[in-house]
Amino acid sequence: MSEQSNLEKILSSGKFAVTAEIGPPRGADPTEMIELARKIKGSADAFNLTDNQTAIVRLSSIGSAVLLMKEGIEPVIQMTCRDRNRIALQSDLLGASAIGVKNVLCLTGDHHTFGNEKSAKGVFDLDSISLLNTFKNMRDTKKQLSGEELDSAPNIYLGAAENPFATPYEYRAIRMAKKVKAGAQFIQTQAIFDLDWFERWMAEVRKMDLHEKVHILGGVIPVKSAGALRYMKNKVPGMIVPDALIGRMNRAEDKKEEGIQICIEMIERLKQIEGVHGVHIMAVMWEQIVPRLVTDSKLMPRTSV
Repeated sequence: MSEQSNLEKILSSGKFAVTAEIGPPRGADPTEMIELARKIKGSADAFNLTDNQTAIVRLSSIGSAVLLMKEGIEPVIQMTCRDRNRIALQSDLLGASAIGVKNVLCLTGDHHTFGNEKSAKGVFDLDSISLLNTFKNMRDTKKQLSGEELDSAPNIYLGAAENPFATPYEYRAIRMAKKVKAGAQFIQTQAIFDLDWFERWMAEVRKMDLHEKVHILGGVIPVKSAGALRYMKNKVPGMIVPDALIGRMNRAEDKKEEGIQICIEMIERLKQIEGVHGVHIMAVMWEQIVPRLVTDSKLMPRTSV
């Protein structure tokens, strides 16, 4: 039997899992990324390494994983369908597994026109659902997408993303069910600001018994200002940010501290929702705050599994 990743062990044990994100640098020097990783090591069970997030050229997620594993950090590599066809995606999975990466988040990927190489050709040979199915079959049946048999199978724990707030809302749980059927073992959601809306989505998830088939990690973003909330409300597709939350940030004297408290409150409430198995912290450009968030919400330090 293949050895489980730390993340899989945590989730399988019934503990409330914590994942966070580390963005690879826009260059070949990994020094700052490694220094950051050392500072926040131990504040999550595993750390996502983004794959050219928002279609901006960065150090690769697999290359970053190699560097951070040397620091004793467990990575979750993100793999998008935007830049690679099925040959490259399958090859990269085998390479990642060979170097010891055990967690993979399968994504379709942001459109290339959002990034800094707007004339690039988007590939999208596969989408996230077909990618999950391909990787699942490579692991479980030792067969690649063409049907040919591999010499050896990759050892991977498969994840996917889901957005409870995207339109059409009535199909979000149904779409997640397709990802679960395709092979998703854990789900990280889009950032949650409207917890009432999220709870309604979770009710639909529970009606379909999906919470018993996949581990769901609710996404949270600590914010520093009301302006950041307004930007996400008005400029980021698939985000629901209540006006009451923006008003609360506006009234706060110490906006950063208020943002921290809001995030901690969200984590506390997520811990109480049936079917939520963990939290995914996306502290964009504020990764140093992750240790405080998990300490104040009593998620870390964690005892051994």
